Amino acid sequence: MELFDVAIIGAGVVGAAIARELSKTTARVIVFEREADVAFATSGRNSGVVHSGIHYAPGSLRARLNVAGNASMKDVCKNLNVPFEQIGKLTVAFDQDQVSQLHRLRAQGEANNVPGLELLDATRMQTLQPGIAGIKGLYSPTTGIVNPMLLTIALAEHAHENQVVFKFLHEVKAIGSHYDEPLVMTCATPTGEVSYKAKVVVNCAGLHAGKIAMLTGFDSYTVYPCRGEYFVLDKQLKDELNILVYPVPGAHSGGLGIHLTKTTEGNILIGPSNEYIDDGDDVSSTKAIMKQLKEEGSELLPSLQTGDFIRSFAGVRPKLTPPELGGYHDFVIEAQEDIPRMIHLLGIESPGLTSAPAIARMVVDMIDSHIPLSLKRHWSETFKENTNLYRRCYPLSHYDLSDRQELMRSNSDYGTIVCRCEQISKAEILSAIDRIFGPITLNGIKNRSRISTGRCQGGFCIPRIVTILKEYHDIGSKDIWWKGPNSPMFIGNLRTAGGSDNE
Repeated sequence: MELFDVAIIGAGVVGAAIARELSKTTARVIVFEREADVAFATSGRNSGVVHSGIHYAPGSLRARLNVAGNASMKDVCKNLNVPFEQIGKLTVAFDQDQVSQLHRLRAQGEANNVPGLELLDATRMQTLQPGIAGIKGLYSPTTGIVNPMLLTIALAEHAHENQVVFKFLHEVKAIGSHYDEPLVMTCATPTGEVSYKAKVVVNCAGLHAGKIAMLTGFDSYTVYPCRGEYFVLDKQLKDELNILVYPVPGAHSGGLGIHLTKTTEGNILIGPSNEYIDDGDDVSSTKAIMKQLKEEGSELLPSLQTGDFIRSFAGVRPKLTPPELGGYHDFVIEAQEDIPRMIHLLGIESPGLTSAPAIARMVVDMIDSHIPLSLKRHWSETFKENTNLYRRCYPLSHYDLSDRQELMRSNSDYGTIVCRCEQISKAEILSAIDRIFGPITLNGIKNRSRISTGRCQGGFCIPRIVTILKEYHDIGSKDIWWKGPNSPMFIGNLRTAGGSDNE
């Protein structure tokens, strides 16, 4: 049975950040992920907001890690070629009661050492965001936006480049533990069960972290799935929103309220809603919530029209507060008392994305107290140079024509457009496929290249990508997955004459 120094359960943004931080050391590290790729769950289904730190109680773990993570994000994204934009945020009040809440939020943010907070009147808000409603707003300039899929992917890819082992489609089903001996993890895989040993195990399984904790008898907390639904607006509205726009959150809300979020790619998100559900894997969009999102989004930005909405999606956050209580519980990051080499991370909801770099440093310090870690002699914060891979922050279509022409001269595939809506080239898609270090899925290609995210939602590009997978990777139709083995893209052929069953 293979022995590792550290095993990480969960390859979301926090698990990937911990893996990358550990990749600076000589420790042998393995990551188990039940999905076929990183960022397929909560880490890939959120607003992508890098929060400033105004919303959390001073002295709490959430507040400290949020502010520290925010301060780290610019450099992390620069080193890993991930889009990050510090565009600021307005939290908007519509009446005097809400104005008093803005004063409370500013005082709380200042206690958390959030820089640059200002209360603005309606006139000054208009200079930042023309057409905005509300009577007063709290401006937080350090709030930013990041592509959450690309951040998670880049953290994981960099960790993998630095010898961290990733095991996808490996769901941890049992953990055998003794006080001072390596822990044994048994994983269910598509081909049967397999076991591994590790000196330290980090449980950061997100929505399933509670179930993992129960495997070792850590039952002090319950994880409650809470679904947030979103609408995505067409990129033609990208100039309509200059800054993030949030309402004043309710006192007992499980979230920060339905808000407008500009993404790094130009789309605007409306959401998320806030609904406790029983099934943490249920990412359905519902008719009632879609209606609510349209109404509340239009209150914040009255110029919205029905034709601006191009798709919807949902994500599920792991809350530690029950439905009847709502609000927030502090992050739980602690070693199990009777199994001190078992570290649990529970309730890492928002601002988990923002906090990920700081959480990683904290967890690695905890690991170091159990198994002293040594730094590698050579470790680079950036990716190794590989001219065959496209690693720019944005799709090539975002850059000057001269840049695009230069790449096209060296590789004609950059001039072959496969995704018309997003202007994604064949070369970018081939590069995205080559970067995948687990099972190849269409969703994994999408998260790396932005195919099928435009108005046609894949109607034009998906058939062409299927052809690319057949021609370049010898993957037949029956073996092409959307997200994994339980989501095949094709179940058969309309006709078989003159062709094989694998077409």
